[in-house]
Amino acid sequence: MKKLLVALALLVVCASAAVAAEGKKLVIGVTPFPHKDIIKIAQPLLEKEGYLIEIREFSDYVLPNMALAEGSLDANFYQHVPYLENMKQEKKLDLEWIAKVHIEPLGLYSKKITKLEELKKGDLVVIPNDPTNGARALRLLESAGLVKCKAGDLVSARDVVENPSGIDIKELEAGFLPRTLNDVRAAVINTNFATEAGLIPARDAIIIEPKDSPYANIVVVRGKDKDSDFAKALVKAVLSPEVKAFIEKELEPKGMVSAF
Repeated sequence: MKKLLVALALLVVCASAAVAAEGKKLVIGVTPFPHKDIIKIAQPLLEKEGYLIEIREFSDYVLPNMALAEGSLDANFYQHVPYLENMKQEKKLDLEWIAKVHIEPLGLYSKKITKLEELKKGDLVVIPNDPTNGARALRLLESAGLVKCKAGDLVSARDVVENPSGIDIKELEAGFLPRTLNDVRAAVINTNFATEAGLIPARDAIIIEPKDSPYANIVVVRGKDKDSDFAKALVKAVLSPEVKAFIEKELEPKGMVSAF
């Protein structure tokens, strides 16, 4: 029996090595929830197509694109189109998105207030410090009548031209924002980081982006791989009925929606 088990283990190792040798191993970079969870749903579908999948987890928004551009990843899944386009321009990266999967609306959260009317002059409200999510946050605050910003896509706190509410806006690292809720009056937080902190957007957000938000989360590959066989297989897997069913069952109750 022991010899049989050893032989079976060797067969598995050899099969995995053969897959990797054929160039069928795919390393996919993700941020934790829900991107990692979605790729795990897609993983068996890709494995049926002969791909060996390695999921590599990141906790920030910069490294997954740099790792993809440098070749240590084959694809990543964590960002939306405006963020990708801005980073491509800033870092001169040859990256392309291949599939829009789901939408994670930005929301305003607080442990100290339950409605906008409770915000007072001088109250500290923190927002993401990356250009695209910071701009989204400001437009969300603007839609609620708290501020007014200059025209343009990538506005920052410096572009606030009217502040009738008198709030103090500070920019911080997106992943750190949930940890500020005990110290600030309110925070605009990305849905993935909010849910990791135990917040449910549909229940806990004081205001939230509409479901027709243009900020769909995308799968990204290097430009040279956009039309590759593995990219086509990846698109098929992440836009599969299995992934759609997962989004509808597990993510929609939390305020996220499918983009396909």
